[in-house]
Amino acid sequence: MSDQPAKIHVDPAKAYALGEMTPYQDGAVVSRTLLQHDIGTRTVFSFDAGQALSEHTVPFHAFVQVLDGEAQIIIGGTPHTVSAGEIILMPGGISHEVKAIKRFKMLLTLFRSTSGANSEFKDS
Repeated sequence: MSDQPAKIHVDPAKAYALGEMTPYQDGAVVSRTLLQHDIGTRTVFSFDAGQALSEHTVPFHAFVQVLDGEAQIIIGGTPHTVSAGEIILMPGGISHEVKAIKRFKMLLTLFRSTSGANSEFKDS
């Protein structure tokens, strides 16, 4: 574990409506970081229809929790359609991209793996 303190970008002991933390903006992707630490982050995103995060790879595992709308998330070349109320895991070390089919909001939780990429995701 790290000795670095987390940077918290929300007021403690205050309730927030996640879907209202990043308003939609025409033709844009909007994000707001809630928590930042060297072992992971939590960020809320909103995407206008047709907006995307291009293909990239990171050493962190990433959980996407869909708050609103619909998106296509491509993980290692395989497309997945996700909608409000669903989650999907993007394993660290595997390329992924996010494309908004409709206006789309998500909570992204990144967390550093303590083992090699994908090793903990093999069928049991």
